[in-house]
Amino acid sequence: MKSSLVILYHREPYDEVVENGKIHYRPKKSPNGIVPTLKSFFTDVGQGTWIAWKQVSNEQKATFTEQVTVKEDASYTVHRIPLDANQVKHFYHITSKEAFWPILHSFPSHFTSESSDWDNFTEINRLFADAACKEAADDALVWVHDYNLWLVPYYIRQKMPNVRIAFFHHTPFPPADIFNILPWREAILDSLLCCDVVGFHIPRYSENFVNVARSLREVKIVQREKVAGHMTSVGIALAEPERTTKLSHKEQIINIDAFPVGTNPKNILEVLNKPEIKIRLEQIREELQGRKLLVAAGRVDYVKGNSETLEAFGRLLERRPDLHGKINLVMTCVQPATGMRVYETAQKQIEQLVGKINGQYAKFDWTPIQLFTQPLPLEDLFCYYRVADICWTTPLRDGLNLVAKEYIVAHEGKDGVLILSEFVGAAIELPQAILTNPYSIDRMDQAIEEALAMPLEDQKKRMTEMYKTVTTYDVSYWANRLFKLFKEIKHETVLDR
Repeated sequence: MKSSLVILYHREPYDEVVENGKIHYRPKKSPNGIVPTLKSFFTDVGQGTWIAWKQVSNEQKATFTEQVTVKEDASYTVHRIPLDANQVKHFYHITSKEAFWPILHSFPSHFTSESSDWDNFTEINRLFADAACKEAADDALVWVHDYNLWLVPYYIRQKMPNVRIAFFHHTPFPPADIFNILPWREAILDSLLCCDVVGFHIPRYSENFVNVARSLREVKIVQREKVAGHMTSVGIALAEPERTTKLSHKEQIINIDAFPVGTNPKNILEVLNKPEIKIRLEQIREELQGRKLLVAAGRVDYVKGNSETLEAFGRLLERRPDLHGKINLVMTCVQPATGMRVYETAQKQIEQLVGKINGQYAKFDWTPIQLFTQPLPLEDLFCYYRVADICWTTPLRDGLNLVAKEYIVAHEGKDGVLILSEFVGAAIELPQAILTNPYSIDRMDQAIEEALAMPLEDQKKRMTEMYKTVTTYDVSYWANRLFKLFKEIKHETVLDR
């Protein structure tokens, strides 16, 4: 039976567990994020398929099972693309992270195309497209996720001209003068222009895409509208007052959408209300002994602003000796996979800064910074969010940033202070945060001082407003809204209208 919904995403939607020599497919132990929400849509379709890649050895390829059926709340098929270690390395660790990632985040100085394997990237995208065409019904909705699969829409459209294709971009989309550095810009754009819907987190990213399209191809703007609702349209770095909602190209209509992904408040609060988690929360508070706690969560990446945060914390301790012994910074900075060269330098810099600050200011009973370089269990991370007086989230660039939203949910609108970079997508939804410019030493210093001095009444007022936003526009709202749009559209040409 062909599928009416096909989702293409780089992650498999389950944990693979081997027990007594037999493979079992279980719901993920850490279910936060969009994966559970995307899976939930299979309950509304007769047959659905999830397509992902799986790394296997050459020996395993010979006996590899391409399809598995997962029975959770809904039954669906998972179609796995078997890739060997070398294919994964060049597809993900090199081409995606060394060529595409710096351009997407507007860091062209980190861009390199010399080591990139475009042929490997196109081949893997073709494999994903072939799998989608094999699984999809003639009138199916094919939902493609993120830049790793940029070329998939083009290959699908060649084989199945009438299916509906939706694409969601989870990273920033850069301005035309940055994006057009990519030597493969035309192929990428032509593929995205094969979609019926192209979605982004915020209007700035969608407008950047429209400008790329206008710079490289003959496109026509069919419809524009004012940015309304809960998204700030003026006054901060990523604000946009208007956005394009429809383009036409080669007699086809392309719907352009901009709406940020939300977090999962229900899941976060269920975790925090577990009896064992409440015990853990009290343990953390006792360990703090009345000290203020700052939390900064992320991973090793030059776009995440980890070094800038640490430098700002070091300056704080230098000018405020009254805070010595009275404040702690917990930083989760998950180290990258081995062999990702550009991140190894960033990791060394972070570790050196932490060592320098702790070495300069630590006392026998006080270490200013606690650095975690391995992933924390989700429960522990939520505990730190709940206890932290301040969440310091200041990437140099980020598509959205769910950490900020998770911190707000963890405090349930009661207290806490969020310091947020203007250059993350979430900033246009959360103007009540202390917005700062991580490129500016003065602005970073002002932000942390304001956060430390903020009265509880002001904290509650700001957090109450932000809590309302993140609990209203959660991950289910995002997905349901998009899915409703996808179901309503057909593969539309100008002549159809």
